Amino acid sequence: MVFRARGWRPPPPPLLLLLLWVTGQAAPVAGLGLGSDTELQIERRFVPDECPRTVRSGDFVRYHYVGTFPNGQKFDSSYDRDSTFNVFVGKGQLIAGMDQALVGMCVNERRFVKIPPKLAYGSEGVSGVIPPNSLLHFDVLLMDIWNAEDQVQIHTYFKPPSCPRTIQVSDFVRYHYNGTFLDGTLFDSSHNRMKTYDTYVGIGWLIPGMDKGLLGMCVGEKRVITIPPFLAYGEDGDGKDIPGQASLVFDVALLDLHNPKDGISIENKVIPENCERLSQSGDFLRYHYNGTLLDGTFFDSSYSRNRTFDTYIGQGYVIAGMDEGLLGVCVGEKRRIVVPPHLGYGEEGRGNIPGSAVLVFDIHVIDFHNPSDSISVTSHYKPPDCSVLSKKGDYLKYHYNASLLDGTLLDSTWNLGKTYNIVLGSGQVVLGMDMGLREMCVGEKRTVIIPPHLGYGEAGVDGEVPGSAVLVFDIELLELVAGLPEGYMFIWNGEVSPNLFEEIDKDGDGEVLLEEFSEYIHAQVASGKGKLAPGFEAEMIMKNMFTNQDRNGDGKVTAEEFKLKDQEAKHDEL
Repeated sequence: MVFRARGWRPPPPPLLLLLLWVTGQAAPVAGLGLGSDTELQIERRFVPDECPRTVRSGDFVRYHYVGTFPNGQKFDSSYDRDSTFNVFVGKGQLIAGMDQALVGMCVNERRFVKIPPKLAYGSEGVSGVIPPNSLLHFDVLLMDIWNAEDQVQIHTYFKPPSCPRTIQVSDFVRYHYNGTFLDGTLFDSSHNRMKTYDTYVGIGWLIPGMDKGLLGMCVGEKRVITIPPFLAYGEDGDGKDIPGQASLVFDVALLDLHNPKDGISIENKVIPENCERLSQSGDFLRYHYNGTLLDGTFFDSSYSRNRTFDTYIGQGYVIAGMDEGLLGVCVGEKRRIVVPPHLGYGEEGRGNIPGSAVLVFDIHVIDFHNPSDSISVTSHYKPPDCSVLSKKGDYLKYHYNASLLDGTLLDSTWNLGKTYNIVLGSGQVVLGMDMGLREMCVGEKRTVIIPPHLGYGEAGVDGEVPGSAVLVFDIELLELVAGLPEGYMFIWNGEVSPNLFEEIDKDGDGEVLLEEFSEYIHAQVASGKGKLAPGFEAEMIMKNMFTNQDRNGDGKVTAEEFKLKDQEAKHDEL
């Protein structure tokens, strides 16, 4: 260190020193070996490219030095103590030569100084350390400089184009930083820990200078905050990495910002022109989303899984902020939902979502329904004669386009060039379609919307229909063949022969086989005396009818087994 001998009193400052204190300029610089050993000599061995401020009288400095005699013998070094020498300049705390030599220095500047005895320890010296009338050499490296009048300095070097909100007192923030001393030495970095620093601002959780330096920042903004020690860790430092009286420089990037009083916010709404229904609590939604943090960092996407996120809303199946943000949406709507952490994943976070993170969801609503929904039928066209209406058992031929509620086409009979043919009420289509085809006349066009519990349910159809999807069918009925009364697969169009069994049993052996039975029924249908239920394979009907008559299951029907089914007037069935 540069110290004074006990009891030593400085001589009155020379005229040159007084001039320096007044002007704040350094003494003339002379090269080594130039000038007289009775004058102060300064050689600037290294000057940094950037020098935003220089030492003035009254400043406080921290510097390293090596002190030697002209013969090279070392008498003192701050490096040996692993600690800078910390002192005010120009206040008589240093030998006069050093007071002059430090003025005008930049941080990281290195000077070689020759101090004559009259500006050092004079004719007395320092007992046992510095002989009387010693010329002293100092190799000085300036590490830090500040003044008691300094305030926090803020330099913003990046600000995002959009800054909807800035840090206010009591906000909670997440930011990354590199912490260095004024000479550029790194003492700490959140980047190295791969974890943001999370804290409240303005309520004393931070050093005063940082509390002040963060105010007014936008998410995405980057700034350098320079803090004098009296607004940082003061005379004692932090006891670990930060020495006493150190100015601190924080290079800060703000990632996140919220206030505990925040609710969700909804932005950038794109609402389709036709919005017939808004989602309510208890509805089941299918939607796509991209999930990011407030600084744009991606954490999840339903698009990347090529599958919507499907959930009930308003019932706690999703985080509270999303439960709220999904209320009141239309099918096809796009919106941004910003969720503060206390309505998201809280202080702990989840997976790749850090604790205390604000979440941003860009959503696209694909469809929604309520478990209490039934089908919706809208008729777009009916022919003038629309008196014959479809009913259970009728055989229908129709065309359709099948799509999701967002318009995504799933299937089309028009594209295939053939109709879809069913027997109404026979379970050949999903229940909602069966319901939607009822009471329809040939030539009619209608749209049938089917909720998933009347469609393909939670499972959907692999590769074709998503699970829990609402389906939209645009239908045109082309043909209707009236069915038989419920429970009948064959009826007579006239009176039934009283000798029916004998007519079927052509060989007269008292037993009817399946071949005989089938041949007889086909003949009755061909002659117009009987009618099979439309839409089913004739052989299947024959077999079922024969099995019903073969009561003991021996493969043949006897006269005792053969009976007519109880029926309405004029309709008999075997």
